[in-house]
Amino acid sequence: MLNHPSAPTLQYLLLSLLLLACGWNKAACSLGDGRRIWQQPKPDPITKDQSFLHDTFPSGFLWGSGTSAFQTEGAWDQEGKGPSIWDHFTHSTVSNKLATETADMASDSYTHWDKDVEALEYLGVRSYYFSLSWPRLFPDGNAKGRPNAAAVEHYSRLVERLLEKRIEPIVTLHHWDLPQVLQERYGGWKNDILVGLFEEYAAFCFNTFGSRVRYWLTMHNPYLVAVQGYGTGVHAPGETGGPAGFLIVAHNLIRAHAKAWHTYNTHFRPAQKGKVSIVLGSHWVEPQRGQATAANVELCQQSIEAALGWFANPIFGDGDYPLSLKMKHGALLPKFSPEEKLWVQKTADFFALSFGPNNLRLGRGLVQYGQTVTPDLRRVLGWIKLEYGDPKVLVTEGGWFSEASVGKEDTVTIYLMKRFINQVLQAIKFDGVQVFGYSAWSLVDGFEWNYGFAVRRGLFYIDFSQPNRTRTPKTSAQYYRRVVTDNGFRSDETSREIKGRFPCEFHWGIADSTLQVHFYPFSPQFTDNRLYSWNLTGDGLLRPVPGVKMQTRRAQCTDYLAIRGHLRLFASTGASHYRFALNWSMILPQGDLSNVNTEALRYYRCVLYELKKLDLEAVVILYYPTHRAPNLGLPGPLQASGGWLNYSTVEAFQEYAALCYQQLGPWVPYWITVNEPNRLIDLYSTWKEKHQAAHNLLLAHAKAFRLYEKEHSGQQRALVSLALHADWAKPANPFLDSHTAAAQRFLLFELGRFLDPLLGTRYEEKHSKVDYPEEMKAYLEERARVMGLPGSPLPSFTETEREELRGTLGFIALNHFTTRLVSPYLHTQGNFQQKQPPDHGCVILSDPTWPSSSLGQALVPEGLRKILNWVSQRYGRALPIIVTASGVDDQAPVEDKLRQHFLRSYLQEALKARQLDRVNLQGFYVWKLQDRHAPQFGLFTSTHHQAKAKASIAVYREIITHGGFPEDNAAQACRFSALHEPCSVCAWMFKNKAMLVFAGCLLITAVMLAALVIFVGITRRNQTRGRGRGVNRRRRREGVPVCSCPPIKC
Repeated sequence: MLNHPSAPTLQYLLLSLLLLACGWNKAACSLGDGRRIWQQPKPDPITKDQSFLHDTFPSGFLWGSGTSAFQTEGAWDQEGKGPSIWDHFTHSTVSNKLATETADMASDSYTHWDKDVEALEYLGVRSYYFSLSWPRLFPDGNAKGRPNAAAVEHYSRLVERLLEKRIEPIVTLHHWDLPQVLQERYGGWKNDILVGLFEEYAAFCFNTFGSRVRYWLTMHNPYLVAVQGYGTGVHAPGETGGPAGFLIVAHNLIRAHAKAWHTYNTHFRPAQKGKVSIVLGSHWVEPQRGQATAANVELCQQSIEAALGWFANPIFGDGDYPLSLKMKHGALLPKFSPEEKLWVQKTADFFALSFGPNNLRLGRGLVQYGQTVTPDLRRVLGWIKLEYGDPKVLVTEGGWFSEASVGKEDTVTIYLMKRFINQVLQAIKFDGVQVFGYSAWSLVDGFEWNYGFAVRRGLFYIDFSQPNRTRTPKTSAQYYRRVVTDNGFRSDETSREIKGRFPCEFHWGIADSTLQVHFYPFSPQFTDNRLYSWNLTGDGLLRPVPGVKMQTRRAQCTDYLAIRGHLRLFASTGASHYRFALNWSMILPQGDLSNVNTEALRYYRCVLYELKKLDLEAVVILYYPTHRAPNLGLPGPLQASGGWLNYSTVEAFQEYAALCYQQLGPWVPYWITVNEPNRLIDLYSTWKEKHQAAHNLLLAHAKAFRLYEKEHSGQQRALVSLALHADWAKPANPFLDSHTAAAQRFLLFELGRFLDPLLGTRYEEKHSKVDYPEEMKAYLEERARVMGLPGSPLPSFTETEREELRGTLGFIALNHFTTRLVSPYLHTQGNFQQKQPPDHGCVILSDPTWPSSSLGQALVPEGLRKILNWVSQRYGRALPIIVTASGVDDQAPVEDKLRQHFLRSYLQEALKARQLDRVNLQGFYVWKLQDRHAPQFGLFTSTHHQAKAKASIAVYREIITHGGFPEDNAAQACRFSALHEPCSVCAWMFKNKAMLVFAGCLLITAVMLAALVIFVGITRRNQTRGRGRGVNRRRRREGVPVCSCPPIKC
């Protein structure tokens, strides 16, 4: 078995020293540029087309599919065929790791080869990648002898039919099925005599079929032949020789390939003008935890060199093994002589790549080097271009596997195929890789080596229990046919941006969860009754004066600096509406009016009052489930008595709502009774509990609505609703009606369960009976019957309850975040007993080509438009729809690019829904204002991180200022815009308030000093004049003559 490096860091240091010794001389060390791919930034998934590219492949792109002889031909001992090492391996007990099946009949492609050609025609491909069976052509392995005429005729017939159908044959000489006689006589590929024998076999094939074959591949994935066949023993011939064995085998395989290439190049290329290569397999790794340090990059390079570079470097590189392999294996690694290096080098006319589960499994086990293995075909292709000088590339094996039980409905395979093919397209369009063909593996189900028939990789399903081996296209075949027909992925017209504005009354909101209550004001000057002296002892400290008490007053709303700071953050976003939740268990700790927390109510009143002062509007949630045990956000006594399974909680909620309406109602224009009841019921363990909890939540909402309508609506005039989690559901498999039905059923359980009893549907008469959706009731009844249950777990409404429920929504509130792929849950008595399936009978999947956040939330903007349309079409346009929460987590501390993309793209879809689809959309609330701890959903960092504004705030504010996405990019002329236009002077003054206060004090002091100086000056002058007049008077009295100056004449 291939060993892990015992000390990767030490190896890295040794390699660095060797590089230094080489003087970084590329001619001497020949390292290539592959390392650059990890040093460059990874493609940004939120940049347009980087996550999924809607475009077409180059004209003439070689679409294809493939098989191998041993896996599909069968007829293992018919018409002169000799045994292969795999026949011997499957018929013997050489390995206990192998499945018990054999490939004696396999897919019977030897008999039904024409059906395989028909399958290729169905797909519309232009090439067929298949292998010749060496033991079928030469049972004794000796190509100098007479060939098996039946085999020659079979392959000639196949090639002729392909050419008739204008399908290019791409022929592999050796796909692992070495003649058993060569293994027994010479020890197989351990013996270099096979190099010459393979050259003779190749020459026969070139001579016999070469005039009709333009593309030849000498062998398929020699890495697996060497390591699995001669190192670990998992593959035939089952030898466990470790590195000492598989290194020699790999050496002989490379030499055999080179010899075959030279034979073609010398003797056949001038006349046949074909191309010859070798299929090399690879995995892919990314630096551990995304940290592209020099050490991690070096380990990534070594990981790829240990598999792909092992064979590619001698052939496409400098003719020798990678330096890292020499260091790792030392004297065990065979050496190429200088002449052999030149002889092996450049013995391929294009680069043929295999990328699938076999190499990725080994990547995780043998050559991971502590890095992260990931199925990224684009990055592999980019590495090949950088490392080996931009060769032309043919992907000869691209695909994944599914369990045999999946059958024809291979939904997951579709998305992996979509991902791999799109990665190839991106490599062509963005990275400039010269990929000229792609072969989806494999054409039909076959024998999957050591896994037998337990896994499937075919595009066409085969029931191996039936002797006729009928080929039936799977849904992945339908998908691949569409891709081939379109030559890629058609552009999505709905994704184009539109221009326009939302109306002036549109809610630009921010949504939060339960508002944290700070009971004690942060401004103590009016609440502390002590008198202080300062710097009494020269230490600069305040000390209370003993025995002196001052009069105080109650804290006022302005004393809660936490409120002012919080709302200052909110106001700076430019939003007009703030959605937050009250804490039921805090306001009524006992669940009733016996203990009312008046301080908490007072705090909430202050928040609402301060919002009103800022001319901002509140949307207040009465009950915000915490989704955490033990109380789920309920007062403890209510949860202890059964919570939402007990009708008494419904009555308690009505009592709580009445208190909130009375105490807070004058400042609240929008009430939400319960936030996301459809997520709350997920916490209950049984179907019966889920349905009962949902039933009581609906009744609680209706009672709270009717109470407001009766006692407060006339005076307060607020609108009341409940908010539902509303992600869009997309059929996971677009080719199956069962998936379409599952997606609709999912939406009915998620939304219809709550909205139908309140609104009915637009398809029903105005006064029809409101109830749970009929489709939902029918599904639950049928499933109960199939499972042998006594009846549907869905409760029923009384006539009084129906009347109370009818029309109890002032607006439709939806919390939308993402889109789900939905497929039906396969119900059997066995899996039902093991684990109770979800009540809607659906399985949730995700498309790996969708960009996603660190928490796994997929960004699918068009899902918002689709869910808005679904709700509008089912319930009409009379009621306004408000998206009361929507956002994405982003780990960036400030430059939150993912959230910026989310806001622009989702609000674009909201505008399309309103402008193009005429959905009555009246608001959009971003989730949420501030992070609690580490960066996640907040527009501001947490208080521990100085509440810094993130870059997405500027994006949101710009959209608000413009009222959407106008053509002229001018600000929207609304009263709201004027009210909330940012005051740059005010902002500067607030930021520098301490300095301004100090400057004000200095100014006042200066003014006072100036006034004092003036006062003193005037006083002294007056005093001087007074003394002068007194002297004159004395002189007059005493007869002293006074000189009076004569007037001066001009």
